[in-house]
Amino acid sequence: MDKVLLLNGSPHQFGCTHTALREVSDAIEDSGLQTEILHVGAVNIPGCKACGYCSRTGRCIMDGDPVNTVIEKLRDCSGLVVGSPVYYGGPSGAIVSLLERVFYACDSAYLKGKPAAAIASCRRSGTTATFDRLNKFFTISQMPVVSSQYWNGVHGNNPDEVLHDLEGMQTMRTLGRNMAWMIKCFEAGRAVGIEFPESEEPIATNFIR
Repeated sequence: MDKVLLLNGSPHQFGCTHTALREVSDAIEDSGLQTEILHVGAVNIPGCKACGYCSRTGRCIMDGDPVNTVIEKLRDCSGLVVGSPVYYGGPSGAIVSLLERVFYACDSAYLKGKPAAAIASCRRSGTTATFDRLNKFFTISQMPVVSSQYWNGVHGNNPDEVLHDLEGMQTMRTLGRNMAWMIKCFEAGRAVGIEFPESEEPIATNFIR
C-alpha cells in the first residue's frame, strides 16, 4: 500500500507542527493510504560538509542523525510532507540541514514524480517565507508540489491554539486529501502505461561563460 512520509522539523515532538502534520496524516489515511510521521527536529543535524561521499554511495558520511534514515524511507514512500516551525521568518535550522543533505545525497530517480508538500507553523507571521523555502527542495527535484485551499500554514502558540485555527486545520485536511488524490492519479496513470517523462542529461552552466 502507498505510504506518505511526514517529517516533523520542530524540536517539540508533539507541539504545534505535529498537530498540523497529524491533521494532514489523518486526512491521508481517511483516503485509504498509510502514513508515517518521523520526528527529526530534536537532534543535532550538522550541515553538509561537501565531501562528495554521497555521490559515490547514495548515503551521507555522517551517520549519527536521521539523514540516512530519511533517505532510505524516501526510496519506499509515495509522497512527502515536510513540516517546520517558523524561526526568524524561515524554517528551523534542523530541517534545513537535514533536507540539504538528504536531497543532495538522494538519487533523483526516486525523487522525481513523487508528490511533496510543505507546511509551516507559527505564532503570527513568517509562514509564507518558510513555505517558499521548503518548496524549493521539491521544485529542483522534479517533485510535483501538492496544493491546498490556502498557503499551508497554521497559527498558534501551543497545540490547543492550533486546533482552534479552524481555517488552518481545514487547509491541512484539504492538503491531505489532495496528496492522496494525486498519488492515486499517478498510480492510475502508471497502470495504463503513462510514465513520468524521461529526463534529459543535465546541462550545468554558470554566469561567467
